[in-house]
Amino acid sequence: MSTYMAKKSEIDRKWYVIDAAGKPLGRVAAQAAVLLRGKHKPTFTPHVDCGDHVIIINCKDAVLTGNKLTQKKWYRHTGYIGHLKETRYDTLMATRPTKAMELAVKGMIPSNTIGRSALLRLRLFEGAEHNHQAQKPEAVEA
Repeated sequence: MSTYMAKKSEIDRKWYVIDAAGKPLGRVAAQAAVLLRGKHKPTFTPHVDCGDHVIIINCKDAVLTGNKLTQKKWYRHTGYIGHLKETRYDTLMATRPTKAMELAVKGMIPSNTIGRSALLRLRLFEGAEHNHQAQKPEAVEA
């Protein structure tokens, strides 16, 4: 009996919507990473991009447990010498909550061409409304 290997033409992509309101940021990001990568499917093939589209709504209502709001920091570099910028997560969640969710999901996706194409299928929204109703996304329970 041979192992099934999915081909790119055999992949059908579904749309899922995840509500992050009141849920931990990392749990929502882990669930989104599994759906983006396609690991929930019985036809998962590691070398083929077989993931689905994921919409995450209410990113501003996601919670960080413990002292992560004040102790966790996001670092970025401007490209100039000595210009390492840091932002605490309480500021990041107040100003750019979709960026915090994007960083969490990006850390759980592989750093290769499959991971980069999977991140293109991630849609993030601060509020409860999204503009992808025409795709009829299925709600995912946490």
